[in-house]
Amino acid sequence: MGTQHDYFQIQRTLAASHALADAAEAHGTLAGALCALVPYRLEDWLAEILPEGVADLNADPALQTLYEATVEALSGRQMEFDLLIPGDDRPVEERTQALTAWCSGFLYGLGSGAPDPQRLPGDLGEVVRDLTEITRADVDGSDTVEANESALAELVEFVRVGVQLVFDELEPLRERHSGPRPVLH
Repeated sequence: MGTQHDYFQIQRTLAASHALADAAEAHGTLAGALCALVPYRLEDWLAEILPEGVADLNADPALQTLYEATVEALSGRQMEFDLLIPGDDRPVEERTQALTAWCSGFLYGLGSGAPDPQRLPGDLGEVVRDLTEITRADVDGSDTVEANESALAELVEFVRVGVQLVFDELEPLRERHSGPRPVLH
């Protein structure tokens, strides 16, 4: 799911639709909302990321595939979930910026259905607070490229595992609140 090719395909698809978010932020929003809301349908996601009226059209197959792959990866128990950000052959600055956008989207999506995400108990609250800090991440110009690459890889892995933890731990909340869903706008 998280290959560079997929990232740029989704980016082109969203740009052509005049989307309200880039690929990373849109995927983060999807993952966050899936953690917090049941049901969170493809139509709900498209209504959130695409301009009014565009979301009513049939979904682009690339967006539908991304939606389905994200649902499957989060719901599975094999820890296959991955972030949709540019691949390792892109500059570390570009990937860092995409990671911060991804985390912003995730927090937005999570906030749409979870009680105040900043006040979640225990490890969940800590993960959410850490994701909030990651939204401010930047490349350290005084460090080597290798050090920045290593730091980014650690952050990406932390986010990947943290999101899976949030999804798994909020399952009882999603089951209790599977009634009418709030409008995110």
